[in-house]
Amino acid sequence: MENGSSSGDNKSSPKRIRCKAAVCRKAGEPLVMEEIMVAPPQAYEVRIRIICTTLCHSDVTFWKLQVPPACFPRILGHEAIGIVESVGENVKEVVEGDTVLPTFMHDCGECVDCKSHKSNLCSKFPFKVSPWMPRYENSSRFTDLNGQTLFHFLNVSSFSEYTVLDVANVVKIDSSVPPSRACLLSCGVSTGTSLSWNLEFAKVEQGSTVVIFGLGSIGLAVAEGARLCGASRIVGVDINPSKFQVGQKFGVTDFVNSLTCENKRVSEVINEMTGGGADYCFECVGSSYLVEEAYACCRKGWGKTITLGVDKPGSQICLNSSDVLHQGKILMGSLFGGLKAKTHIPLLLKRYLNNELELDKFVTHEMKFEDINDAFQLLVEGKCIRCVLWMG
Repeated sequence: MENGSSSGDNKSSPKRIRCKAAVCRKAGEPLVMEEIMVAPPQAYEVRIRIICTTLCHSDVTFWKLQVPPACFPRILGHEAIGIVESVGENVKEVVEGDTVLPTFMHDCGECVDCKSHKSNLCSKFPFKVSPWMPRYENSSRFTDLNGQTLFHFLNVSSFSEYTVLDVANVVKIDSSVPPSRACLLSCGVSTGTSLSWNLEFAKVEQGSTVVIFGLGSIGLAVAEGARLCGASRIVGVDINPSKFQVGQKFGVTDFVNSLTCENKRVSEVINEMTGGGADYCFECVGSSYLVEEAYACCRKGWGKTITLGVDKPGSQICLNSSDVLHQGKILMGSLFGGLKAKTHIPLLLKRYLNNELELDKFVTHEMKFEDINDAFQLLVEGKCIRCVLWMG
């Protein structure tokens, strides 16, 4: 490994690092484990050494995607935990040696949105699936050993032993939290649990009925959050019947297999089960059709449908305008559960340390980084919730 920072001299300029990465070179093909070069951080950037990373369905979506914003070769991955190896100019939030979580959502702390409690959508760095560093257009910190540019993914690219992030995408955390649990809050688990219990616009009330479309990691995190809020009924909807047994550990009380609803739409089945619809419906798959079904089975007058899943680019949601007007229901989207990374992730970690938030049950597999393609297969087949990949 090539590292130009001399030990004991924090003022020396960091050099390029040679390390291992899992590179996605073609859509849907196995990732290629190869050596790459990671450039030093520029101003407002942080280079971190990844301790462990996990897989999310968004990684699978962009691994398979063949149209823009897909691009290759790319280093995927956006759920992880790491140690700050070096920092660029003007970075004051973290120093070398700090334990941090990378996050795909920007939190600059300076714009009107980041200063408001009403939004987590940074206006200084609007969210987009860019292959570049946020402050430097057409600029990557990765190259392969032939000098070819490797593209970034969701501002993180954690499928590499070292990566570079903007300081707006780094959260300093308590180093005492086990890495294999802390890394879960980098994306999926935070998205579900924070949306359920932390934010006023979607906070699940005690005694309410919740329906969750898709019992993957985000859907199960929503169930965990709804359980913590005291929801009286949590209905899980999935095509995999084994998910009910898994879901029960997270508070799911009822299960609907959308493939066995005979001649009825799943929304009709749920409306009958709940006596007119649920108080809250969460779409966690990334399907415009399921968003429509979720909206159809949330209760008129006050029901809320919250969409969390990432659909294919260009997908559209079709709703009857008279239904929207006459039924008084709410449909809303939410990136990262509306969570402000630098404010709320430490609170989630505190709840874990206080034995309130149960993170252990999300980790079903742990593997070496070199086995990442096996981990992808487990996720595609629905055989794992979260697989932790350990570096080194």
